[in-house]
Amino acid sequence: MAVDQKTAQGAERAGAAPARPAATARAGGAAAAGTRPAAARRAPARRPIPEHLDDLLRLTTERGASDLHLKPTRPPLLRVSGRLRALEEFESLRPGDIERMVSAILTPQQQARFEERLAVDIGYGVSGLARFRGNIYMQRGSLAASFRRIPYDIRNLEDLELPEVLLDFCDLPMGLVLITGPTGSGKSTTLAALIKHITAHRPVHVITIEDPMEFLFTDGVATLAQREVGTDTISFKEALRNAMRQDPDVIMVGEMRDPETISTVITAAETGHLVFSTLHTNSATQTIDRILDSFPPDQQGQVKAQLAQVIKGVASMKLVERADGSGLVATLEVMKTSPKIAKLIELGETANLLEEVESSVTYYRMQSTNQSLLALLVHGTITYAEAMRQSPDPEDLSLKLRKMFPKIEERGGDMAPSTSDFSQILELQQFRRLYEEQEEKIKIRLAERDEKIADAEARIADRNAQIADLKARVEELNHDREKMKNDYNRLRAEAQEKIDKLMERIKELNQRLIGK
Repeated sequence: MAVDQKTAQGAERAGAAPARPAATARAGGAAAAGTRPAAARRAPARRPIPEHLDDLLRLTTERGASDLHLKPTRPPLLRVSGRLRALEEFESLRPGDIERMVSAILTPQQQARFEERLAVDIGYGVSGLARFRGNIYMQRGSLAASFRRIPYDIRNLEDLELPEVLLDFCDLPMGLVLITGPTGSGKSTTLAALIKHITAHRPVHVITIEDPMEFLFTDGVATLAQREVGTDTISFKEALRNAMRQDPDVIMVGEMRDPETISTVITAAETGHLVFSTLHTNSATQTIDRILDSFPPDQQGQVKAQLAQVIKGVASMKLVERADGSGLVATLEVMKTSPKIAKLIELGETANLLEEVESSVTYYRMQSTNQSLLALLVHGTITYAEAMRQSPDPEDLSLKLRKMFPKIEERGGDMAPSTSDFSQILELQQFRRLYEEQEEKIKIRLAERDEKIADAEARIADRNAQIADLKARVEELNHDREKMKNDYNRLRAEAQEKIDKLMERIKELNQRLIGK
């Protein structure tokens, strides 16, 4: 590999012997095992590092890990249920081990990119196992690598336990939909589920632009083209520019990384396409602010107006630990663009977006992160402690919980009443009665509002009828005026003709009299 010299120079800083060239490492794998420190040879429980990366990737899949990390002086690391765990059965990695494994999977183009940038993103598949999104990079002068597992099977929203409201975005004819969240929050998986749904249900042309390519899609009712930056196109901007001439209906951009890409994505959404993309932001408010802050101050007014028109939804994700310890589940903030949301974005009043999201649960099915955590907690999916730990505003979540379960904090987060305390049953009945009374009041207010709306609609209908009658009367008067004008012009012409004839007759008679 072309980075052998750099790897060897950094081996001392990494705390290991200098790496050998790739060819030597591959040819002398057995000899390399004999050069390990004596302490490692005396540890029979530790296995040597596999010759091929595929073996570690296979182990990653078998153990249900989401990520594999390779770093010198440490055994391989797996991320399982959000936590990093070392594979203690293996010896510690040396720079030469990592160099040997990654050099075998990089293409010449990827090697050249690595030499230029000292880091490279790759997509790599193991037949019959899974695909992996990898990043090879330098740290302390030696090679390191991270690989994210991407299953071949794309799960749907129900399997991912995500709300069905996300499917509303799939039916949009045009606009911009953003899936956001920190690294490892499930953005790519959710985006893949949405694209899979569109592919299965809409007869459209879908184009995906990614760096690197992750999930592999197959044509369904829709036809789909997948383009990878560095392999199928030189950049996101160039791919988006070309996509405008490829008759797309839906465009999926792996990530909006820079102002140029953001601007091109907004333009694509403005020109009648449905565009999906991702951002590394934690909430809808932060997402809008991040987009606006990407542009110079003198352009932000125009961008606000554009964004208010094209943005159709933002889903901000975060993975939290299940109560039973069996894995992770997503908490989701969902913002859909209502007229009020669009107005707030246009005016730049992003601080008020969260309040509008929380007040639009019933009609628009929006929800904040705290409301999502509350739903997971009520259903017993997560614990009280985990909800408070993951909440962006624990005080607000505590207030919401105490409104529903007044003594929840006294019981240490336990929402269930004691099985032998009848007073708690009466308390719940009282809350239910208060809720029913409040619901009845709301129904009455809604009925009164409906009556007012119906009355207003009736008055508007009467006014429209009066306007229609006035228009008809004006038309009739205009018609009569035109008729009278025509009659006047006709009579005037006839009178003028008679006058002309009479004058000719008088002139003729005068000539006769003069002749006599």
